[in-house]
Formats: sequence, C-alpha cells, structure tokens
Amino acid sequence: MRKTLIVIGAGMESIPILKKAQKMGLHVLAVDANPQAPGFAFAHEPIIGCVYTPEITVAALTLWSKKGGKPQGVICAAVDAPGTVAAVADHFGLNAVSMETSRLATDKIAMKDRFRKRGIPIPWYREIFSAEELTRIIAERRETMVLKPVDSRGARGVLRLVYDSPEMPDPQWAFKYSRKESPSGRVMVEKHLDGPQVSTEGFVVNEQPFCPGFSDRNYEFLDRFAPNIIENGGDLPSFLPQDMQQAVKELSGQAAIALGIENSMFKGDMVVHEGKPYVIEMAARLSGGYFCSHEIPWNTGVDFVGTAIRLALGETPAPEDMRPSFQKGVAQRYIFPKPGKVISIEGVEKAKQMDGIHMVEIRTAVGEMISPATSHPARAGVVMARAATRAEAVTRVKAAIDAITIITA
Repeated sequence: MRKTLIVIGAGMESIPILKKAQKMGLHVLAVDANPQAPGFAFAHEPIIGCVYTPEITVAALTLWSKKGGKPQGVICAAVDAPGTVAAVADHFGLNAVSMETSRLATDKIAMKDRFRKRGIPIPWYREIFSAEELTRIIAERRETMVLKPVDSRGARGVLRLVYDSPEMPDPQWAFKYSRKESPSGRVMVEKHLDGPQVSTEGFVVNEQPFCPGFSDRNYEFLDRFAPNIIENGGDLPSFLPQDMQQAVKELSGQAAIALGIENSMFKGDMVVHEGKPYVIEMAARLSGGYFCSHEIPWNTGVDFVGTAIRLALGETPAPEDMRPSFQKGVAQRYIFPKPGKVISIEGVEKAKQMDGIHMVEIRTAVGEMISPATSHPARAGVVMARAATRAEAVTRVKAAIDAITIITA
C-alpha cells in the first residue's frame, strides 16, 4: 500500500515538490485555500484548507481521514507554514517540527530571543511599539537599521533605514507601513550588518546538521527599490573562502538546533559581517524560489526535496545522501518590469533557446498590471542558468534576462 504525503501549499513553486512526491511513488494530498491552485493538477487529491490557518487545515484533513485515509508524512512546499505542518503532524502523530519550534521560526522576536540566550551571533534588535520609539532609536544609534514585521514573509513590510540619507523614509510612514504587513500588528527594528549575504539550506538528522545548500544572495537593486529590500536571485557556488563557508554552515546548523529542529529541514538567512558569520533569520521549512528543488541539486547533486520528503515520512537518510558530490555553476535572476499595464512580452522563446538556460518562467501576461516592487511576490518572472562554473552561469543568466522585454504603459 502506498504511503500518503500531505503537502501544505499548492502554488506554482510547490509543483516541483508535488511532482517529486509522485515520482517517489507516494499518494499525494495537496492543501491550499485556492480551488484553482496550479499545484492541484500534480496531486492525487486536492484538499481545500488554508496554508496559514492550522485549524482550518486540520479540520479539512480530519474530514478526509474519516473516509479511511491515513497519512504517513506532512511537509510544506514554498510556503512559510511550519505552524500548519506542526499542527497536522501533532494531530496525526507524524514526524515534523514541534509546535514550539514552529512558533520560534515564525515569530522573529521569539527567534532572536532564543538565539541570544543560546549564544548564536545575531544583529542587535528590539521590538518597537510606536513611530516615536523608532525615531528615538534612529537618533540614538545613528546607523543603518532594518525595520520589519515580526511575523510576515516574502520581504513584505521590510525597510532599510539608512541613517542621515536622503532616502531615509519618514519614521511615521515607515512604522505604519511595516506594521500593516504584520498579522499581529507587531514591528521590530534591527541593526543592518554590512557584508555578503548567504542563503543556506540543510537538515538536522539525529542531532547532526548537514548543509548542502549555500548560495550568495544578490542585492544589486538595493538603491533602485529603496527603502524596500528586494533580493534578485543568487549565485552558486559561493565566492567566499572555504573556511568561511564552513563557518557559515556550522552556524546555520547550530541555529537550527537552537530552534529545536530535529529530523527535519532548515533554511537560513546569513550574513558575513567584518569577517564573522551572523544569523539574520532561520526558517523551519523548505525554501521557495526553486532553491531547494532546482538550484541545490544542480549545484551539488544532492536530491534535497527527496531527502526532505523521506524525513517527513520518518525515514533516516544516509549522510552521503546529504553531502555535495560536486560544485557546478548555477545563477538565478528575476524580472522587474516598470510598473503599469503589460502591453507586450518579447524575447521569451529566444531566452529559452540560449545555452545553459534551464528555466524561464513568466509570471504575468498581456493586460495584467505590474505593481511597484515592494516585496518578493512582485517579481514578474525568473530565469535560471547552469554551467561548469559560477562565472559562466552568471554570464548566461544575464544574457537571457537582457533578451526578455516586458513592455508596460
């Protein structure tokens, strides 16, 4: 009898996880609030639930189980929903992160408090409750700060406040803007640490961390999108020296264990500041942006999603299955058209035919409106390239991006 895997999330970026689960011979349930979610086409059974409301999803799955169904695993795909995964796992007795770990991973103040207590290097931070408090902190610290919602995702409401700069937004506006993106109405501020930023992704198995995912994050458009902080893909393998890469990986594992992650996956936002690694944030889930499903396997040979699914089913992967067997070049960039109504989309087929281009995904269409890029979901498309080296992958992805034109008016 086939094992059943519950996949929380059925959006576009969930499709590779759903397809992988089917390829592994599993019976796949996909949960999403959108009846038209594209991932439903790649699941055996669609379940109308809610990615970010655990009780709704548990109720929907309980109803499903009364028909005789019994799940063996649960995982979330390209959505920051460890709380829903934990609730489903708790209800059905499955392997996943605990409710406490899911809380720590989605409440940035609770997360930072735990890291501080465990001695994990992090930026200075503080929860704030008014624009006046923000104004006072800026005046006292006189340095670049990051303002963010305590419990949002996808860079929504995240602002870079450059001290004594013409681009510094009004604190009253900034506080309201950030708070609006917090489901609980909570806001925090932290010191902005200059230096290379890195995305890590790995597993903790029997208290031992493995970190095959390691990508240099690209923030070339900081000035263009200021004060919003919008990432523009990334490059693999890293340009950082091997000893620093190892230090970042070790810190990622320590941070994951500090959150209570065990026999599950983690995703770290890291920075190397003045020669020392720091944790910005740590998530208890698979990444979005095709990092876990495409970039890590292309870069390292590690079947990351397959390993994550095996852990969700209660299996124990072999250590060699979680360690890179090579380091090949991968580069990813996003498409940011000018805001307005899409008049035409040109050059897509040309880009797809270019050497080394392995993904061109356009997320808009003629007639749709392009809003100003204030968070990661605003990206209008993504392109990914592969090559023997990082430099060649970057050259290829830039050429493909240049070939695509989305005209707006």
